[in-house]
Amino acid sequence: MRIHTVCVTGFRNLQDGEHELFPGVNILFGDNAQGKTNFLEAVYVCSTGRSQRGSADREMINHDLSESRVRVETDDSTLIDIHLQRGGKKSVAINHLPTKRLGDLFGNLLTVSFSPEDLRIIKQGPKERRRFMDMELCQLSRIYYSELLSYYRALRQRNNLLRQIKQERAERATLFIWNSQLATHGAKIFARRKEFCELLNNIAGRLHAAITNHNESLQVIYKPDAAPNDVEERLNANTERDITRVSTSVGIHRDDIEFIVNDTNCRVYGSQGQQRTAALSAKLAEMEIIKQTKNKNPILLLDDVLSELDINRQRYLLDSISGSQVIMTLTGMEDIKRFAPADARIMAVKQGSIT
Repeated sequence: MRIHTVCVTGFRNLQDGEHELFPGVNILFGDNAQGKTNFLEAVYVCSTGRSQRGSADREMINHDLSESRVRVETDDSTLIDIHLQRGGKKSVAINHLPTKRLGDLFGNLLTVSFSPEDLRIIKQGPKERRRFMDMELCQLSRIYYSELLSYYRALRQRNNLLRQIKQERAERATLFIWNSQLATHGAKIFARRKEFCELLNNIAGRLHAAITNHNESLQVIYKPDAAPNDVEERLNANTERDITRVSTSVGIHRDDIEFIVNDTNCRVYGSQGQQRTAALSAKLAEMEIIKQTKNKNPILLLDDVLSELDINRQRYLLDSISGSQVIMTLTGMEDIKRFAPADARIMAVKQGSIT
C-alpha cells in the first residue's frame, strides 16, 4: 500500500496544496511548531477518521476558517476525502461516494503511527492501552468497530439510566436490558482482544528479544475486567453500587494489558529505556500484524521518534521499515545526513509551507 498524493485545505497551519509522495521514505524536516506533525495527522485522519493526538475535529481546522479538507489518493487509485466543519458533522467519501458510517473508512488506508507520545501505552493508565488495542483492531475489522460502537452506546444508555434511577425518575428493573446488551457485545469484543493480545505477545516478544540481543524478555498479557460469562451476573450483583456511583463497574471498558519485561511489570518497575523498547516492540508488532492479516504493508508515520531511541534501536527500527512507505519528521539537516536513504524524498516545512 502506498500513498500517491496528499491534498490539504484549511488543515491546522498547513498551507493549502497537493503533495506527491515517494513510494519509499518521505522526510519532513524543519524546526518545531512548523507543521510537520500536522501533515502526519492529516494522513492519519484519512486512515482512521481521528487524530492520533486525540484532538477534537474542530481543533484540526485552521483557526481562521470554518472548515477543513484532506484528500489522499493511493497507488491503487483509492481516493479518501475527509471534510471537517466547525460546528458541523464530519463527512467522509471514498472514491467520491459519501459513506453512511465512519466505520466504512477503516481498512482503506492502513497506517501505523509512532511518536514519543506512544510511551503512554506503557507508562499511563489502562485507557491508553485499550485505545491501542481498539485502533489496531478497528483497522483490521469493521465488524469489530461496529461491535465497539454498539457496546459504548449501550454503556452510555445504562449510565444515563443509573442517573435517572438515583434521581428516582426511572425503575431499576429496566437495567437488565442494558446488562444483557453489555454482556452480548462485550463477549465479542473480548474474543477479538484476546486473540489480538496473543498474537501481539508472540510477535512483540520475538522482536523485543532481537532488539535487546536476548538480554530481555517481553510478555504481553491481556487483563480482562471479567470473563464474558460472568459479566451479566456481576452487573446484577453490583446494581446498588453502580446506582450510587452512577457508573458501570464491570465490562470491557475496564480491560487492560500488562507489559512484562524480565518477569516484572514494565509500567511500574521498568526503566525509561525498557519502557521505550517495549513500546517500540509493540508498534513494530502492530505493523507485522497488519502485514499478516491484510497481506499489505501499512504506511508508517514516524514523528520525531528516532531522537527518543539510542543508536542500536534507531538502526533496528530503520532496518525493520524497509519495504514500506514511510513518512517521517526530522528536525534538521544533521538528522537527514544520519538517517535518510539516498533515494528519500525530502520536504522542508516552514510556517506550514511544504517545499
